[in-house]
Amino acid sequence: MKKIFSISIALIFCLLTAVSFVGCSNSDIIRMNEVTHSVFYAPLYVAINKGYMEEEGLKIELTSGQGSDVSMSALLSGNADIALLGPETVVYVHAQGSTNHPMIFGQLTKRDGSFLVSRTPIDNFNWQTSLTNKTVIAGRRGGMPAMTFEWVVNSNGLYNGNNITLDLDTAFAQMVPTFQGGAGDFCTMFEPTATEYQNKGLGTIVASVGEYSGEIPYTCFMASKNFMNKYPDKIDGFLRAIKKAYTFIMTATSEEVATALAPSFDGSTIASLQIAVESYKRIDAWMATPAMTESSYNRLLSVLKNAGTLSNTSIVNFTDVVDNSHAIKI
Repeated sequence: MKKIFSISIALIFCLLTAVSFVGCSNSDIIRMNEVTHSVFYAPLYVAINKGYMEEEGLKIELTSGQGSDVSMSALLSGNADIALLGPETVVYVHAQGSTNHPMIFGQLTKRDGSFLVSRTPIDNFNWQTSLTNKTVIAGRRGGMPAMTFEWVVNSNGLYNGNNITLDLDTAFAQMVPTFQGGAGDFCTMFEPTATEYQNKGLGTIVASVGEYSGEIPYTCFMASKNFMNKYPDKIDGFLRAIKKAYTFIMTATSEEVATALAPSFDGSTIASLQIAVESYKRIDAWMATPAMTESSYNRLLSVLKNAGTLSNTSIVNFTDVVDNSHAIKI
């Protein structure tokens, strides 16, 4: 395991052994931590803004972690009741021997939501020839964006340090500023950032990482076992609201969805939000049902092992970290 990755997970593991899980103090409020803020998580924001959470008797207090390790730490320390983050984090924690970890109770996205942005326009982009001997700002080491991107380029015969250079050390929030500052030939970005960056004439979107990588559990809802046991109705209601939001997104026009998202994205125009929604609908980004499949989970493990963040001998069974009981109900 690489050093940066080990330090983050070691901190999380310490929290697991030192902190008791606590529930939310208000019966109506769910304190939620999201790994980052993106149209990629549109069903969550629609569920809040359209009042679907309120219909379930829930009020969401949303904060952003800017990293799966930070979101997991918020969950473990009792500063969040539910977290939306990459499933790899709980796999890492379980692989280190902990059984007192949160559980995945719902899956939101089923593929990578980032888009590859080139510094200069490229006609007929090709994953192999266009990226050979180039530098890509690909995400934080050990995180899903970086590992999925590495999986994609490896499948095209490109390997970091050999015929491509992957910047895996730039913090998520600093990726775009670093790229804009002149580093790298390409950078992966989520929406609406990618579209807004392109609209400013700073770069060109050349490919969808998720469209190429195929289905994989990418971002999931997690809660402590204690919270799930204490508030099963909250978990059920939360997932019902997410399901309602998904149905709205898939049946409404992109402009209607963008309008519903607007309160969550003050700095974005309806036009850019609409383009982002259309991009994610085109690549089939969201889960129609929040129940994770074991086959997709096994593909996740393959991606982690390919990146070297999970030992080939590590055994983390599907049921060790996934509880589909609530998702199946709805």
